[in-house]
Amino acid sequence: MTDQDFMALAYAQAQRAWNAGEVPVGAIIVKDGVVIAHGFNQPIGSHDPTAHAEVMALRAAAELLGNYRLPGCELFVTLEPCVMCAGAMMHARLARVVYGASDPKTGACGSVINLFQQEKLNHHTTVLAGVMADDCAHLLKNFFASRRLAASEKKKLTTVFIPDDGR
Repeated sequence: MTDQDFMALAYAQAQRAWNAGEVPVGAIIVKDGVVIAHGFNQPIGSHDPTAHAEVMALRAAAELLGNYRLPGCELFVTLEPCVMCAGAMMHARLARVVYGASDPKTGACGSVINLFQQEKLNHHTTVLAGVMADDCAHLLKNFFASRRLAASEKKKLTTVFIPDDGR
């Protein structure tokens, strides 16, 4: 399978997040060309600020392999990882991180900061950006557009017009 094939699987996880009412970010972990774990954003439903797609996938892979270190594993995620997720990936010793859309607000793989290029840190994962970037970005844009529309519709429904009958 190619990087695009694996990203398509991460994209499917992102769609699961959307269906659950979460920001649509999905991730998978691959070892030796085989998908061993997946995850999607779940912080809202689980009331857990660490339940990002990447962390969910890392937890599942670590459980499967019986080790918190994941050498030789690759993580594919639809959105550029944040600082928390990038730190977790470093601790897991991933071989490679591949992401789709850049995140200019919180991206820790080059958009805001690149943790993987900090020389003082002891692990340096290879990063590949932009696989299916347009598809991943459009999914996020469509999600937030639909939420804004739903909020606008809800506001219209709760606005009640009471005519002045002259009393």
